[in-house]
Amino acid sequence: MYAKCGCLDDARNLFDEMSVKDMVTWTTLITAYSQHDRPLDALLLFPQMLSLGFFPNEFTLSSLLKASAALPDTPQIYFHGAQLHGFSFKCGFHSNVYVGSSLLDMYARCGCMDEAHFVFDVLPTKNEVSWNALIAGHARKGQLDRALSLFLKMLRQDFQRTHFTFSSIFGACASTGSLEQGKWVHAHVIKSGGEIIAFMGNTLLHMYAKSGSIQDAKMIFDRLVKRDLVSWNSMLTAYAQHGLGKEAVQCFQKMLNIGLVPNDITFLCLLTACSHAGLLEEGQYYFKSMKRYNIEPGISHYVTIVDLLGRAGLLNEALRFINEMPIQPTAAVWGALLGACRMHKNVEMGSFAAERVFELDPHDSGPHVLLSNIYASGNRWRDAAKVRKLMKESGVKKEPACSWVEIQNTVHMFVASDDSHPQMGAIYKKWEEISARIKEIGYVPDTSHVLFYMDEQEREVKLQYHSEKLALAFALLNSPDGSTIRIKKNIRVCGDCHSAFKFVSKVVGREIIVRDTNRFHHFYDGSCSCGNFW
Repeated sequence: MYAKCGCLDDARNLFDEMSVKDMVTWTTLITAYSQHDRPLDALLLFPQMLSLGFFPNEFTLSSLLKASAALPDTPQIYFHGAQLHGFSFKCGFHSNVYVGSSLLDMYARCGCMDEAHFVFDVLPTKNEVSWNALIAGHARKGQLDRALSLFLKMLRQDFQRTHFTFSSIFGACASTGSLEQGKWVHAHVIKSGGEIIAFMGNTLLHMYAKSGSIQDAKMIFDRLVKRDLVSWNSMLTAYAQHGLGKEAVQCFQKMLNIGLVPNDITFLCLLTACSHAGLLEEGQYYFKSMKRYNIEPGISHYVTIVDLLGRAGLLNEALRFINEMPIQPTAAVWGALLGACRMHKNVEMGSFAAERVFELDPHDSGPHVLLSNIYASGNRWRDAAKVRKLMKESGVKKEPACSWVEIQNTVHMFVASDDSHPQMGAIYKKWEEISARIKEIGYVPDTSHVLFYMDEQEREVKLQYHSEKLALAFALLNSPDGSTIRIKKNIRVCGDCHSAFKFVSKVVGREIIVRDTNRFHHFYDGSCSCGNFW
């Protein structure tokens, strides 16, 4: 009774006072700790129980495995989980459906999917929990194809889909931005008569937002049976990702009006939205208002304010803000200032910010590339070469850029100067045609984004076949006229490609939505929603 009410100290006191304990007593307390986020306490009871001669049953082992899966880091999960797996095998419980389901969940949570599949395959009987654990494991790793394949097998074998099943699939679709697959699973929820309850609705909302469809995300939010704080935070995050700062502020006010109390995540979403939309006064106001709710700003909140000041061109104020921070600035804080220096071409402050980043996080390639960009844009080729030499000597490697686009449920991926796609000839020809058209209305290739010293013509040629341009040309060839084009990129979108996409949106009369690591860019009729700062 105490355990189910969450009164774990009372439950433990009563447990310690009992003169006679049986297996049910031990299992009850272990389960209580496991279910109330005290996994280490649950695991510490196990050797005590064994030393007194008690033999665990399937419920004891299942709870212990759940506890090990809830530990804070992967090595701990694997260390305790593997030992429990060995113990379960010795006791003959490894093929029990409850123990087996907990086992594969444990392996899935620490990313050991081969082991999880092995446990799943040898289970003589499976249930919804087994299927959900395996699907969730692949979803956490962003392996949408594997998750969907298991989902289809689950359907064919007549297992009952639950909200947990759908939530995992939506999470996987969100990570890859797979809108069509996400819509298909959403349609399945509707056909099966499923109600869009809070936690599944939140992941569905997140899926639509991360896939570039903010209108569908808002529709899901409006139709949620019950909205909790996570729902409101999810909607604020969606607005922030798409640069809709004013809508985020209105959403926040509505949330306050119905009596919900914001938390630190709420303010982070709101400040990010203000930063992405360039709402300087609003951002500063909401940062100061955190004290009203007894919320201490974390490092992420400070990063958004530096970004906000930098976007407004207030670089000296941003530097002063960093120097006056009550906590030690991290690489992310200096990185935000470095990004602002790149946009405003402030070489001296950019160099200073970059040095701070290199000290705090020498292995991140992003700041090195940004600084090299700053030098290159100022024709300081010798300094740019020094940065690239430093990267080479430090073993820092730039993440290869790739872009992908989904056409008719198939994902097509491209890298710069790609020649592997079967339609490559037509793709190159299409981009050359589009490039000629946009040059007629004012597009000038920005060769400062080529980080190597070479003549102007060579640099212009190098720019023309970036991965996002190839993805765009492919989409123009293979999608209906007038339809929205959605492209994803694994790193920040290149400045020249950003400029080119604005002109393309005007020439072809279509909306082009690009998701990079920073945000969404909505290109339409010659302009971008980011206001040329990202």
